[in-house]
Amino acid sequence: MDLSHYQTLGRSGLCVSPFCLGCMTFGDEWKAVGAGVDESRSVLEAYLEAGGNFLDTANVYTHGHSEVIIGDYFAGTPMVSRDRIVIATKFSGNMHPGDPNGGGSGRKAIIHQLEDSLRRLRTDHIDLYWCHFHDRHTPIEETMQTLDQLVQSGKVRYIGFSDVPAWVVVQAQYEAMMRNWTPLIALQIEYSLAERTVEADLIPMARELGLGVTPWSPLRAGVLSGKYRRDSRPEVGTTRVKVDSPHLNDRNYEIIEMLVLIAEELGATPAQVALKWVQSREGVASTIIGARRRDQLLDNLAALAVPLSSDQVRRLDEVSKPTHSFPHPFLASVQPSAIQGGVRVNDVVGPRAEFLPATSEDRW
Repeated sequence: MDLSHYQTLGRSGLCVSPFCLGCMTFGDEWKAVGAGVDESRSVLEAYLEAGGNFLDTANVYTHGHSEVIIGDYFAGTPMVSRDRIVIATKFSGNMHPGDPNGGGSGRKAIIHQLEDSLRRLRTDHIDLYWCHFHDRHTPIEETMQTLDQLVQSGKVRYIGFSDVPAWVVVQAQYEAMMRNWTPLIALQIEYSLAERTVEADLIPMARELGLGVTPWSPLRAGVLSGKYRRDSRPEVGTTRVKVDSPHLNDRNYEIIEMLVLIAEELGATPAQVALKWVQSREGVASTIIGARRRDQLLDNLAALAVPLSSDQVRRLDEVSKPTHSFPHPFLASVQPSAIQGGVRVNDVVGPRAEFLPATSEDRW
């Protein structure tokens, strides 16, 4: 597999590469994570040359500079067609301190943020417009109606939600269905071997509602890159991960050790194994990867060709098994017995629960 093995995003006809280029690193305003204009353009060019067509940014990334770098690149590179690229950006983040309508998901805020993003990106439309965060102050029907109007206007092609509770996504999707508004097609969430709690609700919900999942931070901000070991770490200040990061814990070190072991078996890097694991998960359409340098990007792209076996996937699943909240552990233990009662359903035989009578006559 490579970047030209396109996937349709959710229940739509929008075709995207299996790895999406995350552009949060475009611009050096955020010193710890950013790169200058020339390096950012080099990363973007390498991604496009490899066949990639899916870019992900946001209005707030490097204070708007990320969008400017993308817009300037396509405006100044006529041989590369902007229309062949899927550009996704986000609203909700407030770019105007002191202005309560400068961010969020209200109608006034969304329209203002969209016009600013269009100007910075130097384009007349956004291919995928994400709601970046849940805005608890705005009725969900106001957000969805506004997004539908933007799609009808031609300024937005598709819409999605990022970092929003499952119940809010369901409410939004059903508002759209009942009112004949434009539905969501994608869900952006953190997902990695170190963050699998989304498998309890968010990912099953996405699959049921026809939302393509685009995971962010598949390497948990670099923790799963292989640079971090129990007995060695990168030099302080050279990475985003702080010395006292809660992600540098025993569970994650066990995951890293398994990644290193499997990487050695495959002749790959731990980061490549971790990325391939995420992209292979059910419901995942396109994994968002970021890079500050061209060589980092090319190394990550090689993950698509890593041949993870079912046994290697099983070992990674076991070492990273998440702990879900109620009611999931309870349902996993009682549902087959309480519902199936020893009957075969979908090729699974549920055992009889102890509290169920042996026969119908025993009930009386």
